[in-house]
This record gives sequence, C-alpha cells and structure tokens, in this order.
Amino acid sequence: MSEPRNESALPGTEPVTIEGVVDKIVFESADSGFFVGRLRAPGTNELVTFVGAIMAVSPGETIRLRGHWVNDKKFGRQLRTESWETLRPTSIDGIEKYLGSGLIKGIGPTYAKRLIAAFGADTLTIIDEHPERVLEVAGIGRKRAEQIQQAWATQKSVRAIMVFLQGHGISTGQAAKIYKRYGDGAVAVLRENPYRLAEDIAGIGFAGADKVAESLGVEKTSPRRLQAGLIFSLQEAAGDGHVCVPEDRLLAGAAELLGVEVKLLPQALTDLESQRQVVRQRSDCYLAAAYQAEAGCAHHVKRLLAAEKAPVTIDIEKALAWIESKQAIQLSEEQRDALRMAVQARLLVITGGPGTGKTTLVNGLISMFEAKGLSVLLAAPTGRAAKRMEAATGRPSSTIHRLLEFSPRTGGFVRTEYDPLRTDMVVIDECSMVDVYLLHALLRALPSDCRAVFVGDVDQLPSVGPGNVLMDIIASNVVPTVRLRTVFRQAAESGIIRNAHRINRGENPEFNADDFFFVERPEAERAVGTVVELVTSRIPRKFGLDPMRDIQVLSPMHRGPVGVANLNQALQAALNAQGAVTSRRGFRIGDRVIQQRNNYDLDVFN
Repeated sequence: MSEPRNESALPGTEPVTIEGVVDKIVFESADSGFFVGRLRAPGTNELVTFVGAIMAVSPGETIRLRGHWVNDKKFGRQLRTESWETLRPTSIDGIEKYLGSGLIKGIGPTYAKRLIAAFGADTLTIIDEHPERVLEVAGIGRKRAEQIQQAWATQKSVRAIMVFLQGHGISTGQAAKIYKRYGDGAVAVLRENPYRLAEDIAGIGFAGADKVAESLGVEKTSPRRLQAGLIFSLQEAAGDGHVCVPEDRLLAGAAELLGVEVKLLPQALTDLESQRQVVRQRSDCYLAAAYQAEAGCAHHVKRLLAAEKAPVTIDIEKALAWIESKQAIQLSEEQRDALRMAVQARLLVITGGPGTGKTTLVNGLISMFEAKGLSVLLAAPTGRAAKRMEAATGRPSSTIHRLLEFSPRTGGFVRTEYDPLRTDMVVIDECSMVDVYLLHALLRALPSDCRAVFVGDVDQLPSVGPGNVLMDIIASNVVPTVRLRTVFRQAAESGIIRNAHRINRGENPEFNADDFFFVERPEAERAVGTVVELVTSRIPRKFGLDPMRDIQVLSPMHRGPVGVANLNQALQAALNAQGAVTSRRGFRIGDRVIQQRNNYDLDVFN
C-alpha cells in the first residue's frame, strides 16, 4: 500500500482533534513514515481510519490526532493527520493491550497480564519511575528487566524528539525522516546546526531549515545562518549547471536570499574557506567537492597526455582502405584525417552535429585498433545512449556508472586509480551529457597506458549536473579534436538534422519538413488540445510510433494550462482512456527548464 492521492476534502470540514485507542495498524512504511491505522473512540465501537506520517505508535496506545477529514476514492472517509501526540492509556484494558502489543521489548501478552496483576493501573508509572520493581513479577529476571527498561527509555526518547520537532513547525512526515536520519541525537543536531536539514533531509530545503532555525532562536545575522545561505546559493548554482560562481554574484545572491546586507557576508565566506567547505580561485567560488572534481579532471588529463603509450604500428593508408572495404562505405576527408590523428593521439575528441558520421568514424576506429589486438571498452552516460551505441557498433556497451562499478552501499565507484579499468582504450559516447563529477570519476579509473576517445555533439544541451566538460576540453586546446562538419546525403534528408545545422549557423529553421513542424496556437487551452491530439493520434499515425514509449513532451514551466502538471493530467486521461497505460506512473513529461551556463576557468587544462 502507498500513500493515497485520489482524495478530496469533505465539504465544509474544519480542522478536527480526536482522541482514542489505536486498535490496529493496517500499514506502516519504515522508509517514509507513512502510516495507516484504525482508532477506536472511547465509549464507542466505531473505528476511525487515520493516515499520515506517524512514528512509534502501537495498538493499545491512546493518542490525540489533529487533522482534516478527507474522502479517498478507494478507501473512503479518513482523517489525514497533520500532528499527533501519545497519551498514556489509563484503563486496565488499555494498559494491557498497549504492553502486550510488542512495543516494549521484553513484554508480550503473557508478561503484560502479570504486570497488570501485580501493579494494576499504576503499571506504566512503575515501569517509568521505578523500573527495578518489575523484578517483583514472576518470571522477570534481571536481564529481562534491563531489556524492558532500555526499550521504555527508547520509546520515551522517540516521543520526546517527535514532540520537540513538531513544536518547531516540522510536519510529522518530515519529523519521521529527521528521526530516521539522526536517531536519538536529532534534537542535539538541530540545536547545534538546524541548517543541516537543508542538505540532509529531502523536501525541507533552505527555506524550511531557516524556519526551524528561527523557531530555535537563531538570529538573522548569525554566522551559521550566513554560512548556510552561501552554501545553499552555491548548491543552487550547481543545480543550474555551474561549477563555480563569481564572488560578487554569490555575495549579492546570498544577501537577497537571506535578507541581509552584502557587507555581512565576506567574513562568512572566509570562514567557510577556512573550514574547507568553499574554495576561492581568483574571483570565483566553488563548493569544495566541485573544485576537487574540476582540478582532478585537469590533473588526470595532463597525466594521460603525458604518459607513454605502447606504440601501435599501423599503415594508416592501408587501414583506411581496409575500413572502407569492410564497412562498404566511403570515408569523408574529415573522417580520414580523424583516423590518421587517432593512431597517434593519447586522448581524442570527436565532435560534430547530427548526420556528420560520428558513428561511422567510431566504428572504423574500433575496428582498426581491435585488428591490432587492442582491447576496447564502450560506455555512455545513460542506459538509452549505451543501448544506441551497442546497436550502432555491434559491440557490448554499458553506462559509465556500470563501467566504473558503482557501489550503492558506499555511494562511490569500485574502479578508481587504486583499482583501474583493464583495457587499452575506452570510447565514451554522448559526452556532452557528462558532468564534471562523472568525468572526474572516469578519468581517475583510466590507467596511464590507456587511450580515451570522447565522442559527442558540443552544440547539444550541456549536462544536467554541473559543468560543460566537452566544450571545456575542446576550449582548452590541449586535447586533439576532430570536428566533423560534412552532413551526409542520407542524413540531410531529415528536416530535424537540416534544421539543427541551420540553427548552429545562426539561420532560422525551415518548418513543415517531413519530420519537423511548427504548430502555432494563440490560446493556451487550444495548445493543450493540440498537444493531446498530436501525442495520441497524429504522430503515432504518421510515423508508426507508440505514444507511451516513443514520444516525449517537453514543457518549460510547471504551472499554467501548458505547464507540466496540467499537460500530464490531460495526456494521462487521454492515454488511459485508450487503454495505453503500461505502468502505474503512466505518461510523464520532461520539465527541465533550459538555462544558459556560465563557463568559468576554460584554461583549467592548460
């Protein structure tokens, strides 16, 4: 079971508070804290379903819930809980059920009855204030008594932490995540630095952490707050693709975020630098990890360029004729020059727009080196790109993460400079999608005697992560680069490819080609209808595509009639009605807003 989403507030409902005894736990997620239970109100047999993010609640406990009544389309009337607190059960039956639930390790139904028989309504008080007295109960020895005392203390700690968190404006769902992350030390962590929440807990962000800090009495100009604002500003820039930010821009942006004067921030930045959380180079500021990745890339590029490689004896002109015969093609002069360069290059970049023959060149390159007995590994940044590479080359290909043997347990890679890849050459496709962190990990894992070929279209969108590494490597002028410009006749028949090259030349695209159209709709509502029609009917009919698997819709905004949310609903409704659903998630729309990247430190490889 997962958290229900098809629900609506019951008309006229106001926030309500109810108390009762937990009768049953229907569902509980240890990961999210989502909880579904049944509550029995005192003096009645009616069971109330309550849902929400709740921790450490067991059958038999008396609790007070605050929330709103909602009507779930599948499960009916429920209380969606916004906050809660436990109340000690007072009745003999309630205490017995509570202790017999298994919540307190060392006490089950049998010992619950014995404790009640010995202490009656005072049982919980005895366990809490005089735990040594449980030794008076038959069958409870010193080991079990210590187990009961420890379990009771743990439950008290959990509840105290949850009360503290909710008292400082943290929702029950977020409180559950915080407790899972920090455990019994959650309160101490938040008192010491509440801004850790922004980095450690998904969904809270800087604004949420700032509210908690304010509730805890952190001053607006506190050094901790100023430092947190600077770190968050750098993280936001990284999310927009920037490895570093000019210092003046960072200070101005952080001052606006924090609502303070810029003059207060230079000292906070200096303190972060002394703590090695931030690195300043000339007028630019980096998060420490980003600087280490960029500097590491430069170091390993220099290492690979300077290393001695085993010579490969190739009569290049004979090899070119052999490739043309083997692949039944005629190489362009650009491709022939590239293969001549590849024989000598330790590192090589192959770049060019769509239809310029990058794949043909790579196939020839691989065949040439394999014929000389060299081993070659192929990889790409995404699974889809790796499959395309595999199909185009007829050879195994993998994601870069798989190539480097990513370990979920450690969050790092097995293949590093201490256990490098064992190959003579690697070929990495779609390099424009590689960010600075992934490039650093890859370069670290290449042995010094390995050749590397980076393939990609430098004019494509840069990586989602920070950096624009393919462009920066080319701009460094230290890595041999092949630029393919000739568009082959078959590729030129595609309107998409023709227009991609027109745009690169600064020319307007030509519309209404066989596969490139511009459909204008002056009203947003009509535009939504057109998108639905295109996806569900016109494009599948024209090109024989599956609307669920083969078509992607991009929108530059989240809200509004043509935003991601509304388009998703419209497309899901249309495709679900056609019986085209292939998964529970249904049709999804990409919603990344493309932003221009600032490229700093282009001479980092020099």
